Amino acid sequence: MRLASWNVNSIKARLDAAMTWLDEGKPDVLALQELKCVDDAFPRLEFEAKGYNVIVAGQKSYNGVALVSRLPLENPVIGLAGDASDEQARYVEATVAGVRVASIYLPNGNPIGTEKFNYKLAWMDRLRARAAELLKSGGAVALMGDFNVIPKPEDCYDVSAWVEDALYQPESRAQFRALCWLGYYDAFRTAKPHAPAAYTFWDYQGGAWQKDNGIRIDHILLSASAIDRMTDVDIDRRPRGRPKASDHTPIWCDLADAPTAPRL
Repeated sequence: MRLASWNVNSIKARLDAAMTWLDEGKPDVLALQELKCVDDAFPRLEFEAKGYNVIVAGQKSYNGVALVSRLPLENPVIGLAGDASDEQARYVEATVAGVRVASIYLPNGNPIGTEKFNYKLAWMDRLRARAAELLKSGGAVALMGDFNVIPKPEDCYDVSAWVEDALYQPESRAQFRALCWLGYYDAFRTAKPHAPAAYTFWDYQGGAWQKDNGIRIDHILLSASAIDRMTDVDIDRRPRGRPKASDHTPIWCDLADAPTAPRL
């Protein structure tokens, strides 16, 4: 099963790109972020025409996440528990072929020193609580999305350009590590710890794409039972180099079928 994640930065603006990548990348499950549309405006029919089931948590003009899957999406959960007043559409999860998958659009948090940064950290607290709950089943879990966190210096073209940004603050990175310490594995770095220029985002400004001034902020975190099944993982840079591209590009991993218990 191929799992993938992509912040499309407006599904309306990037619908053709998304349809093209479904044919190229052939994901069985695709987690989408930053849809920038309400549920009814999501192009459900286009995805269904390609054989995908859809769960959407939309929001007008901002945020928005979705899961699209060739296989049934079972027991969906929309929204992250822990703050009944939070109306931002940033989280959806469901079970696909026994794997619990989530599409996550973590708050950006800028500028630091404001309520936006406090909201980011509080949201990460809530995510960690949910991630811990998901591990209790012992089953395979995949947390996928735009985490808006640069985990380590090697995940950035130039750390000095990001030291004042919420994405690289010590608190943000510590929260990411705490999430992993629960028992999750960064799929890409687990398989490719020394891969250079492994970026998923390039700003639209300053010729960042042309200069390869990127950062890695889109992640797939796998539970132990999921990482044991991983056979491949990569970042597909092709969509970012095309006209009218999102500033993010897809990341994906392949999971082998779950082992069957031996007969005694």
